[in-house]
Parts: sequence; C-alpha cells; structure tokens
Amino acid sequence: MNPTGRNTIDVPTMLSVIPESPGCYLYLDENETIIYVGKAKNLKKRISSYFNKTLEDTKTRILVDKIRNIQYIIVESEEDALLLENSMIKEHQPRYNIMLKDDKTYPWIVVKNERFPRVFQTRTVVKDKSVYYGPYPSVYMMKTVLKLITNLYPIRTCSYPLTKENVKQKKFKVCLQYHIKNCLGPCEGLQSESEYNKNIQIVREVLDGDLTKISRKLYNEMLQLSEELRFEEAQKLKEKYELLEHYRSKSIVVSPKLDNVDVFSFEQGEQSVYINYLHIISGSIVQGYTIEYKVRMDEPKEEILGLGIAELRTRFKSDAKEIIVPFSPEIDLSGVEFVVPQRGEKKKLLELSLKNVRQYKLDQIKQFEKLNPEQRGSRILKTLQTDLRLTELPMHIECFDNSNIQGTNPVSACVVFKKGRPSKREYRHYNIKTVVGPDDFSSMYETVSRRYRRLLYEGENFPQLVVIDGGKGQLRAATDALTDLELYGKIPIIGIAKRLEEIYFPNDPVPLYLDKNSESLKLIQQLRDEAHRFGIAFHRQKRSIQQIASGLDRIKGIGDVAKEKLLKKYKSVKKIQEAPKEDLVKIIGKYRTELLIKGLNDS
Repeated sequence: MNPTGRNTIDVPTMLSVIPESPGCYLYLDENETIIYVGKAKNLKKRISSYFNKTLEDTKTRILVDKIRNIQYIIVESEEDALLLENSMIKEHQPRYNIMLKDDKTYPWIVVKNERFPRVFQTRTVVKDKSVYYGPYPSVYMMKTVLKLITNLYPIRTCSYPLTKENVKQKKFKVCLQYHIKNCLGPCEGLQSESEYNKNIQIVREVLDGDLTKISRKLYNEMLQLSEELRFEEAQKLKEKYELLEHYRSKSIVVSPKLDNVDVFSFEQGEQSVYINYLHIISGSIVQGYTIEYKVRMDEPKEEILGLGIAELRTRFKSDAKEIIVPFSPEIDLSGVEFVVPQRGEKKKLLELSLKNVRQYKLDQIKQFEKLNPEQRGSRILKTLQTDLRLTELPMHIECFDNSNIQGTNPVSACVVFKKGRPSKREYRHYNIKTVVGPDDFSSMYETVSRRYRRLLYEGENFPQLVVIDGGKGQLRAATDALTDLELYGKIPIIGIAKRLEEIYFPNDPVPLYLDKNSESLKLIQQLRDEAHRFGIAFHRQKRSIQQIASGLDRIKGIGDVAKEKLLKKYKSVKKIQEAPKEDLVKIIGKYRTELLIKGLNDS
C-alpha cells in the first residue's frame, strides 16, 4: 500500500510510479477519509484514466476534485482484487461507491461439522466449527467445483440428523439420490461412517487446492470423448478443466480461518525503514497502511518494528490478539500473541504484506529520483559495482560489438556510457583492416587494440568497465588485446552471451547469472543493444555505399570525386537515374552527365 501522508497530491509524480499490477485503489479526501474504493487489473492504467482525460460524468468530476491522496494494495490476481474490493467497500462504505441494497456477499462452500458431513454452497459464514472454503468471485466456478465433487465423490444432500441412534432405528429411507448413484445411503447404514469420511477427506484436499485428481479425470474423459467424435461434450469438459486449472492457484487475499488479526512486514532501506500493516476481520483485509521511519542511528530492527506496531495499532485502534510478523519485535503487549509463520495461510498474508511494503519503498525511491535524476543513475551504478565486484564505481563504461553478414564488410562499434547514460558524441565506428572473412575473435582483438592504443597515445582516461558483446571466445580475444597493451588488470572487462544473458569474467569458466529484473543486467543489456544498433547501422550504410559504388564503377569517365558527389546527394543508383538532367549537370558537369546517362542506360 502506498499512502503519501500528505493533504495534497502531486498527480504526475504519483502516476509515474504506480505499478502495473492488479490490486485495489483508495481515494481519500482532505480529512484522510476514504471516499472511493476501486479494483483494477492494471493499477497504473486504471488510476491514470481518472486524471489523463476529460471526464464527461459529473459525479466522477466531483470525485476527482475531492481527491487529496491515493493509496493502493497490490495483490496476485484480478480475482483477488475483486474480493478485496468487496471487503473494503463493506468495511469503509465510501461515499462515492455504489452500495448494493441487499448487501449480497460472495458464495462459499461449507463442509458442515456433523456426522456424515454435507458439502454445499452458502453465503452465510456461521461459527459452528464447520470448515468454509472461498469466497468464490465466480458463482459458475464455485458450482463447477461443487458439482464435480458431488459427481466424483457421492455426498449426501439431505439434512437428516444422521446420529447413530437414528440410523440404527431406521428412521430414514433412501431417496432418489441413492437410486441415481449420487449417494450411497448412509441414512440406512448402507455406507459406513469411516468410508464416508474418506471421501470427505478427499473433498477437503480438493477444496484446499489439490485438484490434481479431478483435473486428470476430466482430461482423460475429454480425450475419450474426442476419440469418440463427441466434440461438443468434450468442449464442455475442456471449459471445466481449464476453469479448474485456473482455480488451482487459491486466493491469498482472504482466509476464512483468520479473524481479528494484524499483519506487519518490515523492509530496510539505505536511510529509511518501511513497515506495512494489514488488518484482517472475519477473513478479509479491511485496513492497509505503510509508514516510513528515517533512521538516524543504528537502531536494531526489532526495536523499530516494535515502534511501528505500537504506532499503527494506536492509529487504527486495533485490539487484535494475534499479530503476524516476520521476526519477533521488541515490544510486550498484554494478551497478544506474536506469530512468525513458516507456511500456510498466515505465511501467504505475510508475503502479501511484504510485497506491498517493497512496492511502497520502490515508489518512494522513484518519486525521489523523478526530482533528482542523477540519484537514479548513481544507485544503478552502485548496484552494478556490487554485482560485478568492481573496485571503482563504473562512471565510464564502454561496450564493443562486431557486425558482418556472411563475412562481408566487417565492422565494429564502440559505444560509451557516462554516469549510466549514453554519451553519443564519443561513439566510434571501426572498419576492420587486418581480418579476412568472418572471424569475430580476430575482429574483436583488432578493435579493442586500436581503441585503447589510441587512448594510451592521447593520454585519455580509461573506462572503469569494458563490456564485450559475446561469450568466452570474444572475451578472450579482447583480453589478449589488453594484455598485449599491458592494460590487462587495469581495466575491468566482462562478456555478455546472448543465449542466456550470462556474464563471463576473464579466466573464469563459471558465468554469473543476474536476476532478469536486475537493474544491473538491464544496464548491461542496454549497452549491448546500443552497440549492436550502432554497429548494424554502420554496416548497412557501408554495404549500401559499396553496392551503389559498384554500379557506378562500370561507367567510364565517372571518377571517385564524381561518384562521391553523386552518392552524397542521391544515396542510390535508382535515385540518380530518376534525377533531372539539369540537376546532374550542376553536380558533375555537362560532359560527365552525358557519360553517366549513357552508361546507366546501357547497363
């Protein structure tokens, strides 16, 4: 969640850092009262739509005029956002939300706490030690699961009190469900309690998310129907199969077993500490907030978390007797139990809180970097320095790439980044002079040698990092070039291979794999891609000029100076042919124009 804590909102800055994740967003007025709750598959797009277009609806314009703060909670899926929106609206009753008059809630599946438990749908959760599963955002999904369960595992649908005495006294008779094999007749003692409970145990596993057995059965039936050319029936089973596969990932927004519980997560920054708070009532998230502490001394994290818990519980008037935390805080609350979960629903809620506190931290960093662009570059370079174990901050980085097609027109490119940004005036192209044919390694050796021999001669500063586009072979060639110039060990050098984006160091056969979302890797990829783009552009230009020049070479009387003038003006033989004669005369004279036109017509 990302509250700004201010009574005004910098809309452009806020919109620029909102994540493109599913979640719920909350609009607050000048009194920090929640006036609207909404859900979104993409928070950034949805929230931006309120501010980036002319609103035709009068009520929406009034709502936007009253917004002074934006908060949001990120979740795993659009369905989770739907459930969270429902619980937040019921809890806060925002002024601008549409409230359903019947206050209809989402459906659940309940396994009743009774002898020969029934399994059925309900919209009312009763605290009678029965087990509730859900809620389900889709009624169709819930009914599909329930119907499949009852078809695969015969469960009674009657409400008879099947006590031992009643069954023994034969008070009940089997009904139609028994005769159509949807029930095995426990009411007459035709099915033992232990046998029935085995089915109930399997049902509970399925409702807990273990849909493997049902999915496999559906899949096999679907294949069987397809082989029998019963495609319409197979399609219906396919829809149910896909729905169940989607249902596998059980929602982590709501857990019916949790009631009046606080959840706190902790994230350490360079100069700040962030603490996120979620409050759970009757299995639903009804509050979420994040605070930031500026760290001035080396306070222990247990003490800071304790301060945050006391602050947030006081602010939101929480009396929860159970608090889920990532580690034990330094605080003693009478009658309160601190839980550090290792697995299960509580662990998932802690992970959700941690996801939100990390998003808040990232948003704060991005907002600060919007106002201080240099800060972002420095942070990324520090991360790169740490990841690559460099002794100096790589303020100056150079990257090399070769380019040739089937061995023709081999060229190389060198791009230069200063402070993490391209310095295009320092880019350099290289025509390969000493290599014949498609030899990437020798081409790389020549380019690196020429580049740093020149810097040595001119007394220029060397980069703090050299990146080679290629694997071990290209890196070894570049390293040999530095060795021959007595620069190896003075300039850090790495290679990046295209296949798996692995990073290679000289004389180290084991590559480094950076996280695909790492800012360090993204910077290295940007260098590599820029060198590739720059080299390809030069290669294409060179091939184009060569092709045009070869077309003019056949014409007697058109020398190098005339060819250069024509190519500079028209770029291609076709354009030269289409050019007016008087324009050609102005460029190369009347005599050569006559020779040119005759030569082009004869070719």
